[in-house]
Amino acid sequence: MVVSDEVAARIARRGGNSTIYDVAEVAGVSPSTVSRALSKPGRISARTEERIRAAAALVAFRFNPMARALPTGRTHTLAVVVADITNPVVFGIIRGAEKAASDAGYTLVIAESQESGEAEAAAIERLMPGVDGIVLATTRLGDDRIAEIAGRKPIVLINRDVDGVPGILPDVTQGVDALMAHLAELGHRSVAFLSGPAESWISDRRWDAILDAAERLDMAAIEIGPNQPTIEGGRAVARRLLAARVDAVIAFNDLVAIGVIQAATEAGVAVPGGLSVAGFDDIFGSELVTPTLTTVRSQLALAGERAVHDLLAPPAADADAALLATELVVRRSTGAVAR
Repeated sequence: MVVSDEVAARIARRGGNSTIYDVAEVAGVSPSTVSRALSKPGRISARTEERIRAAAALVAFRFNPMARALPTGRTHTLAVVVADITNPVVFGIIRGAEKAASDAGYTLVIAESQESGEAEAAAIERLMPGVDGIVLATTRLGDDRIAEIAGRKPIVLINRDVDGVPGILPDVTQGVDALMAHLAELGHRSVAFLSGPAESWISDRRWDAILDAAERLDMAAIEIGPNQPTIEGGRAVARRLLAARVDAVIAFNDLVAIGVIQAATEAGVAVPGGLSVAGFDDIFGSELVTPTLTTVRSQLALAGERAVHDLLAPPAADADAALLATELVVRRSTGAVAR
């Protein structure tokens, strides 16, 4: 099988872009046969399909999923929308989602809202026509807006619970209870929670779990926030935190916790000697800071993978989704209270 000079010249005039007709000419079949072979494998003989794929490779042809969408209404493309693509917490989610999408023959695209609900809504509107479903991984939208979007396009939420919309949720209580018990065993009697963005559903759930545990353990607990979920957000809240004179602090996420460690150290407060610090998520970098960070680990890659699975095979409306286990990871940023 060879590419004729005429076909090669035609492709060159298009800037190297080949078409289904070029593949058909090289393979010696009709364009419709090429379309069936590449869009719906298994509908023609294996030998003919193999010949067509070899011809497509010769002319560097790539099947356009948008073209496939014209007759079928499906693009075989999914989207993940995140609040901050620079936050390491999304790395695992995207990796898990990409693996699941790729295994199913789908392309995954990523959009970022930069912690803005307005920007998130605009990004979703742009994505809608070109994707078959959307994972909202760290959404800042309200429940009503999410429900409205779900009525127009399949969506799955991560770390967010909205009635009637599939969601992948962590077992918040499991990790928080283990962390609070750890702090109590170290002699801590007061703890501050540095909450995340005001729109964060998971931040509220973590605070509720901390309050419940504090009451059981006879510990004092206060909430300080909302805060930006970044290292800079942790540094910015440090002055208010240190003025609260608590024994320990639990940050909304590991980035905020790292910012607190930096600011406390600069202020002459030893971590953990003067203040124990813990975070959530166990992101890349939690083991690289000094001291290494105690954190509640979440199954981020599994969350991304399950979200894509639920997009492609939606669970029954009355099905109870299993919570993803969370795990306390004890490192050097928490220690016994200095008396």
